[in-house]
Amino acid sequence: MDEPFTLSGEGGFVRPESWNRPKRIILIRHAESEGNVDETVYQRKPDHRIELTEKGKQQARDAGEKLKAILGPNESVYAYVSPYMRTEQTLYEIGQAIGTHRVLGVREEPRMREQDFGNFQDVGMAELKRERQRFGRFFFRFPNGESAADVYDRVTSFRETLRNDMHFGRFNCDVTGCRTEDCTVVIVTHGLTLRVFLMRWYKWSVEMFERCRNARNGELVVMERGKGGRYTMLNEQNGQDEEWLAKFGFNEEMIADQVWAKDAPVDGLNSEWPTSKGQMFFDNFPGRLERTRAACAKWRTPSGVEID
Repeated sequence: MDEPFTLSGEGGFVRPESWNRPKRIILIRHAESEGNVDETVYQRKPDHRIELTEKGKQQARDAGEKLKAILGPNESVYAYVSPYMRTEQTLYEIGQAIGTHRVLGVREEPRMREQDFGNFQDVGMAELKRERQRFGRFFFRFPNGESAADVYDRVTSFRETLRNDMHFGRFNCDVTGCRTEDCTVVIVTHGLTLRVFLMRWYKWSVEMFERCRNARNGELVVMERGKGGRYTMLNEQNGQDEEWLAKFGFNEEMIADQVWAKDAPVDGLNSEWPTSKGQMFFDNFPGRLERTRAACAKWRTPSGVEID
């Protein structure tokens, strides 16, 4: 993540201290909702009004207990939450578990809402989701809705807001003495949106995005501040070891980037990452082209005839 410069007392520019950042960013997918167990509910109830099931409420409380175990005794929380009912219910139950007095503030964040699928979803949605699997999850746009690429644009905008909140003291609290470096930012959101946030933060390619799975209902994805100030998903103490990353969908290159982030300075560049190693694109492109052609070869016309 690029760091903003700030004015020094002498009129020059200095970088912010690497530790002047929240201790963690924890992404949480909403717990089990009515729509997770019965997709027909979307035909009669607006997506943003879908609620948690009783099982989902318990999942959210369990997520709160996991979050409580991660937090230190004097650490605080600042929450961003999608304005959908299921995400707000999830945050409510989490707050009951960790203690609402630890929550410095809650910001309703529409840019972290669910991918838009249109308004009321009709019986053809199941076929559209199958079509998305063939077309590609990132670029497929639902009629009257969004593609993951559209979600990427608004998540990018939110990322800039989050960065500004970090560096302009949003997570400090003079009343209780809380400091940014002792604060954990919690973002309660949705499966695809969570994955797009990781894609944007870590500069993943589309292919990297598509190889990763969605977080499970109520699952915590922890980004821990490393020694140099960067955030890494490699957190053995929280159960996110290299095996966990691999099961999430990370390849060796993506795992190596998380290892690098554990000790890297905020203004450092990973020399082995594609954005810092131009030759990598040219070395990898022939294989990517071959995979694209192989995927297209599996497409079928409506009559069932293979497209070569």
